[in-house]
Amino acid sequence: MQEDKIREALSAHWHASAVGDLDAEHGIYDDDAICDYPQSGERIIGRSNLQALRSHHPGKPSGFNVRRMQGEGNLWVTEYTINYEGRTAYTVSIMEFCNDKVIHETQYFSDPFEAPGWRSRWVQKIA
Repeated sequence: MQEDKIREALSAHWHASAVGDLDAEHGIYDDDAICDYPQSGERIIGRSNLQALRSHHPGKPSGFNVRRMQGEGNLWVTEYTINYEGRTAYTVSIMEFCNDKVIHETQYFSDPFEAPGWRSRWVQKIA
């Protein structure tokens, strides 16, 4: 898959995720795709299991914002935020493509934290 087609497929995937269109959201995955959540030690095997898991999430996302997509060849990274029940999760998705479909995804989730004051003279605040 050419990089412009991958970027287009990813944009459609993230848009579908944001609006809650589960079928369109999961169309990017191969039937046998693997999705890893390293922080919880979980692996989801197969598109149908991944879609079922996400469709049963008790705290449906109320906000979703892609901050950056970057990739080359078959490896793509997306940084985004998801709002669950008034809390923001900063998220990184690493996707590996084969034959126009995602065959492996790893997702990392992080809670925001207050920056310590001691480093304020060396940093700038970002949104």
